[in-house]
Amino acid sequence: MPQNQAIAFDALPGAITAYLKAHRDHDTTAQLDLFAADATVVDEGQTHTGTAAIAAWMGDASVAYTYTITPIAAERSGEEDYTVTQHLAGDFPGGTVDLRFRFSLGDDRIRHLVIEP
Repeated sequence: MPQNQAIAFDALPGAITAYLKAHRDHDTTAQLDLFAADATVVDEGQTHTGTAAIAAWMGDASVAYTYTITPIAAERSGEEDYTVTQHLAGDFPGGTVDLRFRFSLGDDRIRHLVIEP
C-alpha cells in the first residue's frame, strides 16, 4: 500500500469513526471505551499511557477550551494506521488550528494516538 493513501471518511474503521464522533460531541466516556487498556496518547508533547492516564488527559482537555471540530482529510498509511486531519476553531491561543490525529489500531481498538499540527 502506498504511504499516506487518501481515503474517504466512510472508509475509516469503526473505532476511528466512533472516536471522531465522540470527540466532536465532547463525549469522553465514549472516547475512552474505544482505547485498548494499554493504549498511549501523545498530545502537546506529553505521553499518556493506559486508560486511567488517558481518562485524566481527556478530562483536562475537555474543560480547558471550547471548540468546534471539522474533519478535512483522511489517509491510510499502513495495515492499521490512519491519519485524520481536523480543523479546530475555538477559544484556545491562536483560535484555529489543523491537527493530525494519527491512529494505530489493534483488535478493533485504538492502541496509539498522536495528535500534532
